[in-house]
Amino acid sequence: MWSGHQVTVAEANEALADVDARLFDPDPKSKYGTSARVIGYSPTAIAVLVLILVHREDQPGAWWGANGWRANSTDRRAYRKGALE
Repeated sequence: MWSGHQVTVAEANEALADVDARLFDPDPKSKYGTSARVIGYSPTAIAVLVLILVHREDQPGAWWGANGWRANSTDRRAYRKGALE
């Protein structure tokens, strides 16, 4: 994630742990519907982040972190309102 979007694993974990984080499962923007989108705040990044998670087939209920980036205005609005537009 760092090389593509300048988001660290620690920042992603903070956003995942955010009590106000929003989970969209399946991700409404996913082409195949196999991923989930989490939008949460990272205090270290001082930003709302978008994280893409993929269901792990080897461990039901577990996820792989696939990608992450700083939220755009649409995703920040979804974070505040709890719904993607």
